[in-house]
Amino acid sequence: MNIIRTTAVELTTIPAIAYKQKLSTGGAGLKIQRMDTDAMAMFTLDRRSGEGVPYGKYDESLFPAEAVTEAKDLTLGLPYTSRGKIKVKITKKPAEKNDPADDIFHDEDVTEAEVDKVDMVHSPEYDAILQEFLSDEGKLNYLVMNKDFIQFASRSTMVGQMIGERASDKEILYYVVGSRAINLSGRKESLSPQEIEGLIETLDEINPRSAFKELSLHIRQMLARSK
Repeated sequence: MNIIRTTAVELTTIPAIAYKQKLSTGGAGLKIQRMDTDAMAMFTLDRRSGEGVPYGKYDESLFPAEAVTEAKDLTLGLPYTSRGKIKVKITKKPAEKNDPADDIFHDEDVTEAEVDKVDMVHSPEYDAILQEFLSDEGKLNYLVMNKDFIQFASRSTMVGQMIGERASDKEILYYVVGSRAINLSGRKESLSPQEIEGLIETLDEINPRSAFKELSLHIRQMLARSK
């Protein structure tokens, strides 16, 4: 079964790999798997700050704070794709488990991502955004993406009309994101509000700084100038 996750990155602070994944419960999680024992640690990530909250117990001596920080930094901006499970070949004898609760990290409902109710990771619009704004390092370039969407909003006759009609900043944001995403993908069908929301949330999870922070600010400025 494939899961929705980033590529796996290798850490330098400890012998381990890490990846970020979509959770069946919503939001993003960070999973770190050591390569010298079968120990692993799982964190749920705050949607905005990106800070990790431990999910279950883990051995802090095996997963020091600097390793968790490195894992978050290395996976920041990496896009989700549908990928198979990772099988890690343990190079040493597996560590003994002192607490049966450690098995919580093997609960697939939490540690393995399932497709959200609106799966935009597999959509042409999501793929088109990655193709257009992925950096040479394989990470999503949010600054370039926002600049492009701001230019679209500034040129759009419909956005001007929506501003004149005093539409909300969220309504305008959804129109701009949905329309530009369709334009990039070359498709003709419009996206539903649920699909646009799913697309924005997925891009937010890749980098919790808020995918369209600059675009949202630009829209609010346009509304303020029209008063």
